[in-house]
Amino acid sequence: MTSQVREKLRSMEARYEELLRRVSDPAVQSDQAAYRTLSKTVVELQPVVEGYQAWLALDRQLAENRELAGGDDPEMSALAREEIPGLEASMTALEGRLRLLLVPKDPNDDRNVVLELRAGTGGDEAALFAGDLYRMYSRYADRRGWKIDVHSINENGTGGLKEVIASVEGRGVYGLLKYESGVHRVQRVPATEASGRIHTSTATVAVLPEAEEVDVQIDPKDLRIDTFCSSGPGGQSVNTTYSAVRITHLPSGLVVSQQDEKSQIKNRQKAMKVLRSRLYEMELRKQQDAIAKERRGQVGTGERSEKIRTYNFRENRITDHRINFTMHQLQYALDGDLDELIEPMNAHVQAEKLKQVTEEAGPDQ
Repeated sequence: MTSQVREKLRSMEARYEELLRRVSDPAVQSDQAAYRTLSKTVVELQPVVEGYQAWLALDRQLAENRELAGGDDPEMSALAREEIPGLEASMTALEGRLRLLLVPKDPNDDRNVVLELRAGTGGDEAALFAGDLYRMYSRYADRRGWKIDVHSINENGTGGLKEVIASVEGRGVYGLLKYESGVHRVQRVPATEASGRIHTSTATVAVLPEAEEVDVQIDPKDLRIDTFCSSGPGGQSVNTTYSAVRITHLPSGLVVSQQDEKSQIKNRQKAMKVLRSRLYEMELRKQQDAIAKERRGQVGTGERSEKIRTYNFRENRITDHRINFTMHQLQYALDGDLDELIEPMNAHVQAEKLKQVTEEAGPDQ
């Protein structure tokens, strides 16, 4: 293990012990917000510290065995030499796990998300594909026990979706869905195609980490809020009450409309949630653009202008172009069984981050 890694682990161990002392302080325990924050950090540090302490114990035992192996007692020397390869193997395996634990965690991974899907090129077929993708993510959410709350939905006349915006709430939502952002391409024969010719259409997916009010400060003077009559299904109140809301964020030019609820207050709350998440993502993208080299190293994840995946119905195939991964179980994926697609992408990015951590640490000493 390099001296840089050991120093980092020692620093994390000292911080962990300090946090344990603070968490046991009655003054901290009386402040629920502070107690939750500190307890969460303790839980995050615990596996790293315990792993490091286990590695130190193995290191001490290995040093003792090497000393005994060079001693005058033939029997003890032989036993010590016999144990050395196993101790070295255990230390190497534990060091690998520690390096993984040292990979920086995305602080947004535990957040809920705002999921936005839009039909791209391909007319009605693109809208149908957008609808397929929304059902796919909805079924995946059901499998995970997540909750979906639709903010707005714009259907076309063929049963497809021009646009849908929804919140997805649950444990680790952003961490699992964040690499779904991008252009998704479908290749299939539309139901309206008499000649059997394959059409290519696209839909875009955006996964935005849901922002809290403390994350994004919005000056009310920067907002223009317009109300108007809802359109579409909704009962007697449609076209009679000004329940629909359109919020324009003047500095950025972002516009969010919401009309699904009959209450203007609820529509405004939902619109503000989407606006905050979009502004938060804009700020994240500015930070990411500042380290564009690293983003390119992570196979361009998150760039919506890129074609990230192709769904080929004739070949029962889905291909993720970012990592050159292909699976031949398209219908399973559309039914919400997405783990086989999501896990390889997350594993690839994790491996790239681990590689970077290893390079920064330098060669083992």
